[in-house]
Amino acid sequence: METREFGRLGNISSLTLGGGGIGGVWGTTDRAEAVATVHDALDAGITMLDLAPSYGTGFESEHAAADALRGIRTDVMITSKVQLPDDDGRDFAARIRRSLHDSLTRLERDHLDVLLLHTQFRRTGAALPGTVDPAGYRDEIVPTFLELEKEGLIRGWGITAVGDPEPILSAFADTPRPDTAQIVVNALDQNGDLWIHGDSVQPDNPGLVRAAASAGVAVTAIRVVAAGSLTGALDRSVPADHPAAVDFARAAPFRALAASLGETPASLAHRYALSVPGVATVVLGVKNRDELAECVAAEARGPLAADEFDAVEGLVPAAAGR
Repeated sequence: METREFGRLGNISSLTLGGGGIGGVWGTTDRAEAVATVHDALDAGITMLDLAPSYGTGFESEHAAADALRGIRTDVMITSKVQLPDDDGRDFAARIRRSLHDSLTRLERDHLDVLLLHTQFRRTGAALPGTVDPAGYRDEIVPTFLELEKEGLIRGWGITAVGDPEPILSAFADTPRPDTAQIVVNALDQNGDLWIHGDSVQPDNPGLVRAAASAGVAVTAIRVVAAGSLTGALDRSVPADHPAAVDFARAAPFRALAASLGETPASLAHRYALSVPGVATVVLGVKNRDELAECVAAEARGPLAADEFDAVEGLVPAAAGR
């Protein structure tokens, strides 16, 4: 598998196994299949697992990863996340440390390679539940991450960069900068249920990718199949007005393009994300070995040709609902 630069943390495989799929977020799986999927991912050359306490009931992604890695591998890069869903009481440092301690206990490790802030930003002065303000990030969260680095509990840190572009761009411009940013990168530029800002601002995922890469922040591409909307069929039941169902309907031209190119929609979606300039690694939302094998085969086919890439990008405005 191709490896790419991941900033000061070294090189990384172009594909990363995400914890959402093996944690059961994207459809049903079980512990045995999750463990087997991790093993196949490692055998295929994947060098990082992207986990979170919130991925699966009972911290399932972290427990499954611990089971899979126990006694066999110590060189796999592990990321996990901390959520700070409100400003009540602040005390960000203690909450971050508590979350990290609990993740390390579940993972049976003494450090993480990357700890990510798994909470969106709001603009200074704005009111938006479930977000953090730029001052809290700059003055409390970043210093805590830096302390954890010095203590050897994490090797690096990052942010989930999926919301309002303004505070995210500021985070890229300020120093110290995050080591990595998780940014939505998919063929139809669909944010789905990650977009919590209504019509007050507009997303700019391509702009965030360019800004991150320019600032030396490694881009971790997420939602490359738009929560299943860029596959052949949604594999979970959602209401007709759910963002995934709406995006799936909008993606009909994408599925037609995939068929014309002799690709499955999921394969085309992954090859597109791997072809986007500035992307360091693409997170897979697979929940079993069959889905993993499809993604690994897509990566092996290499980047899209220029005309194929342009054909996908030509579908974006209407499909993204903008």
